[in-house]
Amino acid sequence: MPKLKTRSSAKKRLQVKKTGKVKHAKAFGKHLFTHAKSMDRRRRARGTGHLAPMDAKKVVREMFPYGAN
Repeated sequence: MPKLKTRSSAKKRLQVKKTGKVKHAKAFGKHLFTHAKSMDRRRRARGTGHLAPMDAKKVVREMFPYGAN
């Protein structure tokens, strides 16, 4: 059987930690900060987050065929 490729988009956007957690950047934090978003929304969009365990398991299984990074 041929080798399977890791999903290129997942490789760029997600990082699988040793514990099995999947780290990701938070959404909606790239532009329109001057007028369109409240301070609360801006603060919550900062930094990174982790996927729920169920979603993390699915992402690793489907997008990283040979395991995490």
